[in-house]
Amino acid sequence: MIKGITQVNGIADVERLAALSELFAALGFEPGKGWNDKDGRGVVFLAPMGNVELVTGRPPAVPQLLVEVTQLDAAHTVVEAWTKRYAMQAPGAVAATHWKSRLFVVELAAGLEVGFWESDDPLHGKPVAVEGDLSAAGMKFAIVVARWNAVITDRLLQGALDGLMRSGAAQNDIEIVRVPGAWEIPSAARTLAEQKRFSAIITLGCLLRGETAHYEAIYTEVARGIGQSQQETGVPHAFGVLTCETLEQALDRAGVKAGNKGFEAAIAAIEMASIQGKLKGRS
Repeated sequence: MIKGITQVNGIADVERLAALSELFAALGFEPGKGWNDKDGRGVVFLAPMGNVELVTGRPPAVPQLLVEVTQLDAAHTVVEAWTKRYAMQAPGAVAATHWKSRLFVVELAAGLEVGFWESDDPLHGKPVAVEGDLSAAGMKFAIVVARWNAVITDRLLQGALDGLMRSGAAQNDIEIVRVPGAWEIPSAARTLAEQKRFSAIITLGCLLRGETAHYEAIYTEVARGIGQSQQETGVPHAFGVLTCETLEQALDRAGVKAGNKGFEAAIAAIEMASIQGKLKGRS
């Protein structure tokens, strides 16, 4: 039944009301529908969230009006400049609280003390997300790896095995399938996925632009085939097929300089397998 919460504060004069309106606009409040008649005037400012907090056992440690912000230091600068302009008492210093946040307090008008605060928790106020765990214990994985450009794909395979075993996968729970080249990866991945024996499929290959005139066509079909296999079988497929201009670029992405994409594909496979399990458990 509750639709919204409004706190009404009396302001001594029109000049002070105009000054406060200027401050709230600078802080980013959304203007609401006010009113004006022969007896007075009301100016409304809207915020996206409202709460009522009741305290007993001890006096509240904060002002009656609290404003949560996303950039507390910037808000303090705005308020401090405003108090100097209108020759008012400067806001208090930003200080840490016992409730994992930072806060400063300022008196904006007689009887109107406001606390501005920001949570130290980056997830504060956000919905809880479903995330995968990075434990491969008890999971089974298939790795489809191309023999073409073996100097690269063997490095990717070693990276993938390293990622799986570091995360708790047993050697007997990892099945490696070697195919001639990247073009053959989707077919093998689809066959393995349809068996429903594996928690995830890891695909590893390497395409170099200089070695084939059909580079774009092959890559497009390989990516489409792997994606289609994942969507139609419901088994997560990790994409570890490199597409590089030169052999040097491929070596860099296979562990020389830019990390090992085989390792990264294995970690993605573990996380997606975990997420799949959690989502199926919810349903």
